[in-house]
Amino acid sequence: MPMSLRLPGDVEARLKKLADLTGRSKTYYATEAICEHIEDLEDYYLAEQRLADIRAGRTETVPLEDVLREYGLAD
Repeated sequence: MPMSLRLPGDVEARLKKLADLTGRSKTYYATEAICEHIEDLEDYYLAEQRLADIRAGRTETVPLEDVLREYGLAD
């Protein structure tokens, strides 16, 4: 899927230098970076939403001690 990005000048320069040094394309490195970090970003935004739900009283929490005891991990 084609897409366009506008990068800060310094980042674009670094990306170009890396691509030139390695013989790979800027697109290759942009794709690698996205694939490497998208799961972390998804986790971050899910955690952010869960925290908002907890603060708004839409979700209840369970104490860690209860979870450990439930799964037989308590000391």
